[in-house]
Amino acid sequence: MSMDSSSSGTDVNIALLRGINVGGKNRLPMKKLAALFVEAGCEDVRTYIQSGNVVFRTGSAVGEEIASIISASILERYGYRVPVIVRTAGELEEIAQGNPFVRADAETEKLHVMFLAELPESAGVESLDPERSPGDEFAVLGREIYLHFPNGVARSKLTNSYFDSRLSTTSTTRNWRTVRKLLELAAGAGR
Repeated sequence: MSMDSSSSGTDVNIALLRGINVGGKNRLPMKKLAALFVEAGCEDVRTYIQSGNVVFRTGSAVGEEIASIISASILERYGYRVPVIVRTAGELEEIAQGNPFVRADAETEKLHVMFLAELPESAGVESLDPERSPGDEFAVLGREIYLHFPNGVARSKLTNSYFDSRLSTTSTTRNWRTVRKLLELAAGAGR
């Protein structure tokens, strides 16, 4: 059985919200976020850590529909725009398996994945400067950008703003530990 299906015929999806916090700007407790997904018709809704990671099952609505519904609900109820990017469990599994920076000697705490709302145009990808942040590496593969920050993420110039402006899209980033945990949660939701 694939990770995308369960016995009830629903698909397992992962929503990644950008800019959600439990305190300060764009405050949205995960319990309230989960309730928005339930109201949108999702089942088995689970959040992971306090930064807008949601694993859920849905039958008829596809990820893009859920993303629009949740984004509109947050705007209506809380007054701020929050990009919502959705991947299926199967897509997340492919993303995890396709990371070009995972190698025997790689320090996984230095790895991140940037999830893009849309597939970038090739001209935008070609405009990216591989020397923008010396020592850091990136690889654009489909709707993901794999990142390796050997000196840590804090000083890197490979930011969401940089990629969003060059690729004309919206992105949100997760560290490798979070990607792996979301994959584990999605596998459990598909049973």
